[in-house]
Amino acid sequence: MKPTDRQLAFIQAHEKEDVHALALRYKGEDMPFLLAQIAGRQVAEKKIPSWYRNRELLYPQQLSLEQASSELTARYKASLVTGGDLLADLTGGMGVDFSFLAPLFRRALYVEKDEELCRLAKHNFAVLDLKQAEVHHIEGEALLPQLPLAELIYLDPARRDVGGKKVFRIEECSPDLSLLADRLLEKGEQVMIKYSPMLDITLAVKTLHQVSEVHVVSVENECKELLFLLRKESVESLCHAVNLKKGGERELLSFTPGEEEQEAPYSMVPGRFLYEPNASILKAGGFNVTAHRYRLQKLHKHSHLYTGDRLVGNFPGRIFRVEEWFGANRKEIRRFVAAVPKTNITVRNYPHSVAEIRKRWGLTEGGDNYLFATTLYDGQKVWISCSKL
Repeated sequence: MKPTDRQLAFIQAHEKEDVHALALRYKGEDMPFLLAQIAGRQVAEKKIPSWYRNRELLYPQQLSLEQASSELTARYKASLVTGGDLLADLTGGMGVDFSFLAPLFRRALYVEKDEELCRLAKHNFAVLDLKQAEVHHIEGEALLPQLPLAELIYLDPARRDVGGKKVFRIEECSPDLSLLADRLLEKGEQVMIKYSPMLDITLAVKTLHQVSEVHVVSVENECKELLFLLRKESVESLCHAVNLKKGGERELLSFTPGEEEQEAPYSMVPGRFLYEPNASILKAGGFNVTAHRYRLQKLHKHSHLYTGDRLVGNFPGRIFRVEEWFGANRKEIRRFVAAVPKTNITVRNYPHSVAEIRKRWGLTEGGDNYLFATTLYDGQKVWISCSKL
């Protein structure tokens, strides 16, 4: 399993090159392995930097890399856990999440049905000095009956069907946790499940039962994953919309479904400032609670843009100063385009897409101006011209 000096030299010499071009230039029995390591290091450089810095770690085929967590999101998961005697990761995969969770436990079970991934895991966990790690080559569901009580059971169900097509519904993922949730809670004091951000959160909470927390996790305002924490006690689910930033900062808005039921206040016109929530808040559906928590007004029920005359510096999202706004009629738009031919366009609850607006009015991308095409409370279609704070 450990690469030879010649293989390590080849990987280091070519790790910045295109793997498809390398496959055409070089032949040999070990080329699939070498190309997988080069592709893996190229992904890890940005996605898992601490792994990238360790040249002894080995990487699986691209599909496992695709579903693997980033270092930022793996560290976030670890921050939610207090640790204890036993961790059981029943869908081990590439082992990134496992490698950050395992140090919190005295014993950590990595369970994976793929033999090659198990071989890689044994090598990598030794390199990472995870002495508490135990690798089990078995289906997670098959191990469940003999599993002792664990403080944490972790799962990241596979999101591709037998034909390799991406799937998103809980019932389509493997394992199907709609059938396993209750059994998991018999074996784990807490169950943490990672799913695609494409999943419907409300439906997932109903399907999984006893969901105590939902974490909608974004990195640099791009929604990456949903985490569901299950506990035996039946409580109202608490939703955490978190946006992780590479500098170490994070934006966090936590709320209950009950808080979101309170209708938001509305403004008939844009105020001095315009607020756009981050991607996690939009995915979590924290629309009304955002207005109440930051004492802002919504422009329209379905626009999900907020306004006010005072600056809210800790708002979890983007903040803009409103320069002007006008009804989206031909005369006003032509006047604006003549003055501002280059702008960054965002569409919120508007009948035309960004591409359609650009094509119709000849606007180019970029510059310091930010344009929001949206709908006000009374149904009026408007353009709001802003500068970013």
